[in-house]
Order: sequence, then structure tokens, then C-alpha cells
Amino acid sequence: MKKYHYFLFDLDGTLTEPEEGITKSVQYALEYFGIHEEDPANLRRFIGPPLADSFQEYYGFDREKAMQARAKYQERYNVVGLFENAVIPGTPELLAGIRARGGVIALASSKPEPLARKVLEMYGLSPWFEEIVGSCQDGRRSAKVDVIAEGFRRMSLGEKEKSQTLMIGDRRHDVWGAQAFGIDSLGTYVGYADPGELEAAGATWIAGSMEEMTQLLWEAAEA
Repeated sequence: MKKYHYFLFDLDGTLTEPEEGITKSVQYALEYFGIHEEDPANLRRFIGPPLADSFQEYYGFDREKAMQARAKYQERYNVVGLFENAVIPGTPELLAGIRARGGVIALASSKPEPLARKVLEMYGLSPWFEEIVGSCQDGRRSAKVDVIAEGFRRMSLGEKEKSQTLMIGDRRHDVWGAQAFGIDSLGTYVGYADPGELEAAGATWIAGSMEEMTQLLWEAAEA
């Protein structure tokens, strides 16, 4: 595997297991609009992509209604759902190993930045990160390409660093964001990608498990 110096990580489904909190909060938002989804597991597709985009794609909401649904989601998630979460086993060791090999780690998440920071702090992961970048609370900067661009701005990186940077995520949106910005990506099946999703999206590298992802990234970070 090619060597990299900068590692941009997605959060939900890549480093943490957020299914219960996210799906129950989507269920709560849909109830407000009279849509009854009995099984939260059917809402796993909401994990990863920007929320408003998913309400539009999966339920045909227009942009205004999707933003209303996003606000209802936040009513529950920001108070309860945020804590219905867990660290994916092996995550602390993965991050520690990259840092020990000289890699620089940043977060590039579509989750609102204050919530992303809170999750990392809650699980003691924030010390591994040079920068923590998420979307804005009002829904701006939710596209992954925009989050990556903001990370580059904060770390004072430019065109020459793009070849040294790898985006790691579990959904096609992470891959597409990396492609749009001009950096490589590692798609991981640790999280919520459908079979074949990451290959079809064009991920530069693929990891089928946390063990495989750890091995690949440690090799990539070795000086």
C-alpha cells in the first residue's frame, strides 16, 4: 500500500457504532410527519450521509421539509441519541498506531462539529486528532468534500499535500468526497456500506474488517 502522512477519518460507522442513537432519532423525526417506521433497523441507511439529503432521497421530502426533519431528529439525538453509541473495538489501538508511526490524524465527519467533538471526548479519542472537523449546526458544510476542504484549510495544507492524504470512511459519500477533492480513499466494511458499495464508488483501497483496516493503515503510515 502507498505511504501517506495525513489520515482523515469519518466518525459514524468507521470509529464508533452509532446505530441505536441515529436510527431511533430518525424514527422520532419521521413520526412527526406521520410516517411510522416500526423497525429502527430499516433506517440504518441514514448512518453516514448528510441527514437532510437522506430524508430527501428516501422519503421524497423537499429541501425545506428535509431541514425540518433534521431539526426534529436533533431534538432527540442531541439529548439522548448521542449517548446511544459505542467505540468500535480496536479503534484506540488503530489511532495510537498511526500516530506512533508519525501519521497526522484529523476527523472529517458530516455530523455537526460540536457533537462530533463531544463523542470523541466522551470516549477519550480526541487526543489522537490534530483537527476535528464536522458540519455546521445549521446544516452547512455537510457534504464530505466541503468537510475535507475545511480540514485542509485548518491544517494549512495545499495541493502538494493531497498526494499524502487518505480519507477513511464506511460509505460511498466518503469515497465521493475524497474523489471530488482529489485525494485517495480507503473504504471500510467495518460500518454500514452495502456489499459492493465501496468498490462501485471507486475507493482507492478496501478493508473488509477492523483488523484489515488496521494493518493497511499502519503499513501506510510507516515512515
